Amino acid sequence: MSSAMSALARAGLIAASLSATPAAQAFCGFYVGRADASLFNETSQAIMVRDGTHTVISMQNDFQGDAKEFALVVPVPQVLKRDQINVGERRIFERIDAYSGPRLVEYFDPDPCARPMRDLAMKSQAAPAAAAPLGEARRERALGVTVEAQYTVGEYDIAILSAKESDGLETWLTQNGYRIPRGASKALAPYIRQNMKFFVARVNLAERAKTGLTWLRPLQFAFDSEKFMLPIRLGMVNAKGPQDLVIYVLTKNGRVETTNYRTVKLPANMDVPVYLKNAFPAFYKSLFDTQARRENLRAVFTEYVWDMNWCDPCAADPLSPDELRQAGVFWLGTPEAAAPPGSPPIAPPVNAFAPRRMPAPAAAGAQPVILTRLHVRYAPDTFPEDLMFQETKDRANFQARYVLRHAWKGDPDACPEARGYLDSVAQRQEKEAQTLASLTDWKIEDIRQKMNLTQPDRRNWWDGLWKQGSAK
Repeated sequence: MSSAMSALARAGLIAASLSATPAAQAFCGFYVGRADASLFNETSQAIMVRDGTHTVISMQNDFQGDAKEFALVVPVPQVLKRDQINVGERRIFERIDAYSGPRLVEYFDPDPCARPMRDLAMKSQAAPAAAAPLGEARRERALGVTVEAQYTVGEYDIAILSAKESDGLETWLTQNGYRIPRGASKALAPYIRQNMKFFVARVNLAERAKTGLTWLRPLQFAFDSEKFMLPIRLGMVNAKGPQDLVIYVLTKNGRVETTNYRTVKLPANMDVPVYLKNAFPAFYKSLFDTQARRENLRAVFTEYVWDMNWCDPCAADPLSPDELRQAGVFWLGTPEAAAPPGSPPIAPPVNAFAPRRMPAPAAAGAQPVILTRLHVRYAPDTFPEDLMFQETKDRANFQARYVLRHAWKGDPDACPEARGYLDSVAQRQEKEAQTLASLTDWKIEDIRQKMNLTQPDRRNWWDGLWKQGSAK
C-alpha cells in the first residue's frame, strides 16, 4: 500500500499515520531454521525497554511508497525534548528478531544396537542446561492546539503538539495537509482526555536524500511514565483487517505479560514430522493462524523469554552490550546495572541515546537483561484497549521451539533391540502427525501421506462376519 495511513495502520503500533492520500530447561539440538516477523503480512515491530518508570520505545515502520506522503502521529505522555528522540538502525530489529524468532531444531536417534551410547545420549538430552557465562499561532490557539516543540532529527521533521479537543486536533492536521481518515477524531479523544501530547513526524526529503537509504529508519523515544503501556488504538483507525504486532520487551528482572488481556504461551517444544525441515515458515504461520483463531483474536502470545546473555539453541548470537544500548537498554554500564532487584531506579542520562562505551561481556559478567517476545493479532473489536503490561519475577526460559527427530536407518535385524526400536518409531511418527494436525488444523490424511506413513488395517475382527460369502 502506498498510503502512509494504510501502511502504518498495517503497522498497528502506537502510531496512526496521516497522509495526503487515503527454570533452565535443556533445549539443545541442532538449530536448522527459524520464522521471523516478516513471515506475517500486515505486521509491525516495536522494541520496549522498561525499568521503573523509565521507558524507551523503538518503532519500525513498514511504510512503502512516496516518502513525502509519510506522516506519523504518536500519543506520548509528555513534551519530549530533542535528546529524548533518536533515529535508530533497522539492523537492531533484524538482530533481535533473529535471536528470538521461533525455531526448528533436529536430533538424530542413536544406533539402538549400541546400548551404552544410546543410554548416554538419552541421559545428555534429559540433563538440565547450565546458564552460559558469558499555519499560524493564533489559528492554532483557536483550535485548541499548541505546538510545544519542533525538531529535525535525522530524516524526520518532528512537532510535539498538545490539544484541548480531538476535533480541533483533527482540524489542525487537516489544515496542515493531512486528510484524517474517518474515526480518527474519535480515536484521538481518549488520549486528549488523559492530557497526553502528540508526536507528529514527517519525512524531511532533503535530509533523507543525505542518508542514501531507500527505507525509513526506526524512531525511538525515551520518557518517564507510571503506565507501562503501548497505545495501539490509533493504528486501527482505517485497518481493513486484523493486524500483527511483534513486541520485544527488554527488562531487568523477569518475563513481561499483559494485564488487560490474556497472555498465553504458544504450544511449543513438540516433536513434528521431519518433512517440515523444508517447510518450517509455512508450518509456523499456519500454527500461529490457528492458535490466534482459537483465541478469537483476544490473546497476546508469548513466543520467547530468555536471559540475553545466552541462548540454547541459538538462532542467532545474543545482542552485544553495544547493540542492547542502541535498542535503548539504558542501565548497562551504569551503577544501576549492579543494583540489587528492588532498588530505586536511577535516572538515565539526559541524552538517553548518547553513545557510551560498554564493558566487554567477560569483564561485566551476565548482562542483566531479560527479553520477552510477544506476538498479538488484533482487530478493533477484539482489542478495544491499549496494551497494558507488567514485569513479573518469572525468569523461566521459554521459546517457540519445534523438534525434528530423525530415525535410525539401520538393519532391523541387526540386534534384538532394533525391532522394538523401529516399532516405537512408528508410534512416534503417528503421534507427530497427530500433533501437527492439532497445531495447524491440517488434514491428518495429507500429513500421513507426506510422511509416507502406512496405516495398519484398523478393521474390527467381526467386520464382515455375517456377510454372504465371507467364510470359505
